[in-house]
Amino acid sequence: MSQHVKSDARGAEEIIEWGESRNIETCFDRAEKLKPCPIGAVGACCKVCHMGPCRLVGKNAEEEARGVCGATLPTVAARNFLRMIAAGTAAHSDHARGMAFTLLAVAKGEAKDFKITDVRKLYRVAGYLNIEFEGREVNAVAKDVAEKLIEDFGRQKGEGNFITRAPKKTQERWRKWGIVPRGVDREVCEAMHRTNIGVDHDPDHLLTQGLRTALADGWLGSMISTDVTDILFGTPKPIKAEASFGIFKEDEVNLIVHGHEPLLAEILVDVVGEPEMVEYAKSKGAKGINLGGMCCTANEVLMRHGIPTAGGFTNQELGIMTGLIDAMTVDVQCIMPAITEISKKFHTKVITTSEKAKIKGAMHVEFDEHRAKEVAREIVKIAVDNFPNRTATGSHITDKAPLVAGFSHEYIEYMQGGTWRGSFRPLNDAIIAGRVRGVVGLAGCDNPRVPSTGLHHFLAKELIKNDILIVSTGCGSAACGSAGFLTPETALEQAGPGLREVCEAIGIPPILHLGACVDNSRILTIASAMAAEGGLSDEIGGMPAVGIAPEWMSEKAIAIGCYFAASGVPVIFGGDSPVEGSTEVTKIMTEVWFERYMGALHFEPDPEKILAMAIKYIDAARERLKLRKYEPGKFGAERVLMDMAARREIEKAAKPHIGIY
Repeated sequence: MSQHVKSDARGAEEIIEWGESRNIETCFDRAEKLKPCPIGAVGACCKVCHMGPCRLVGKNAEEEARGVCGATLPTVAARNFLRMIAAGTAAHSDHARGMAFTLLAVAKGEAKDFKITDVRKLYRVAGYLNIEFEGREVNAVAKDVAEKLIEDFGRQKGEGNFITRAPKKTQERWRKWGIVPRGVDREVCEAMHRTNIGVDHDPDHLLTQGLRTALADGWLGSMISTDVTDILFGTPKPIKAEASFGIFKEDEVNLIVHGHEPLLAEILVDVVGEPEMVEYAKSKGAKGINLGGMCCTANEVLMRHGIPTAGGFTNQELGIMTGLIDAMTVDVQCIMPAITEISKKFHTKVITTSEKAKIKGAMHVEFDEHRAKEVAREIVKIAVDNFPNRTATGSHITDKAPLVAGFSHEYIEYMQGGTWRGSFRPLNDAIIAGRVRGVVGLAGCDNPRVPSTGLHHFLAKELIKNDILIVSTGCGSAACGSAGFLTPETALEQAGPGLREVCEAIGIPPILHLGACVDNSRILTIASAMAAEGGLSDEIGGMPAVGIAPEWMSEKAIAIGCYFAASGVPVIFGGDSPVEGSTEVTKIMTEVWFERYMGALHFEPDPEKILAMAIKYIDAARERLKLRKYEPGKFGAERVLMDMAARREIEKAAKPHIGIY
């Protein structure tokens, strides 16, 4: 791909060029104009007190540079990084807190527009929490579950409720090094305290608290959010949908949900189909109402309802530039304030909906779960009323890609053995035999400072060509979806022979869309299940698995990367390192973390080197586990057709929870 291309997303470059011809500025233009501060970019700037900012630079900065207080470069770089982890954890976990309180409100009958959709998932989570559910009223169980989960935010001592879902050996590592999280708020607060002026100055000690804070994101906040969302709206199953700018309809009202919280979006799915709303749209000259999504709210309703997605982070301005969006609701996280400015050049109404987030120039219609449908209808009417104001101005894109999304831990388990024999044995066996070389979590944001989505596309194609199964989330999934990579046919066309055989046998794409960025927690539970299944590593660490975030930009991505590293997964981030200024901090995050946790965190701007590093980690893990050496097209022991006696043995060994699904 040519380096002058600003975005590799389907249809994006056409919209960008259309906007440039009309002097419409986007994030891509601002990325070219605003160059990163070379000192802050490598973690060498400290501004935590008013004696600074202090810039720690020079030929021997690592050994000689000091801030006014005497803080060294490694201390400053570690403090800055810990603050990024804390901010990312706070974002995900504040979202999760809202979901937990909504579950409590539903259980108490206070949010009547919502209900418990997946009772089996509720019971499964109750089982994790040692809450009795047999013979009890569903809402009574839900109340106990919600209250137990809410404890994970304010707990001051002890361990998070879901820590025991990790393999025992992984838990042992965490306890040995003191990184088991207590409560989300406790860890975020301590992280901010330690990084204040004059507190913690040991880089390793600071980064250890960083891992504990990150684990509070992955194994508490994000896991809670995923589970509660499944309970309320249903655990995802494979579903067909479409992606890219072509999802907008010229003869219908286009209402787009953007952000990260699924509550309003779920209610809008119901409301836009109400006969009264459809008739109202027709009275304004539209044929109907088209609900679409963007960013992670898109992933939430895509996974459960097949609502089409217009893409990830860098597509939000471009979507408005099609001239076809009548209203865009936004809540929290990854919302560019620039969308209100660009909307003035078109007719789009931008509507903020969260009490936590307002944008100058936007309308504000605050969402309240206690009157959810009332708020949703108000928003739909705003979009419908704006339809007649639409003009011909805009870069209308008709191209779109089909996709299959909706893969959850539960469905992946089910598809490998059915309702009564669901397991991860077939996947483990495929890895052992060499049909599947390893697994990569391809996730993270898309970034306008590189050819946006282009690094995702390059790595996705190369990884599956090398028989590496991909699980994806967030904007990484959006990038793969709009490129047409999320269909089973992709396995036939582009995957290596072993991966293709596995995908054909099960009927899946070689890239499994697991949901929004909080749903990276699904990868944790899948990895734990694979460890419990046996035949590979008895902990998450040591598996032939790698995490990659090639275009990250958010602090949430840093928190995610760190909780995977702490869980035992080597992680590679694209771009320059935010701690590059300190060789000591870099060594801790790569060598020391790998020695302690079998996970690491690398930063590498070259996508070909990212690919090579990922494959090297996977092959090294296979060698440590004494698995068959990977050779394309050459596999280990062939599958054996089991007789009934063998099947009965599997039934006897089945885990107690399997009958729930």
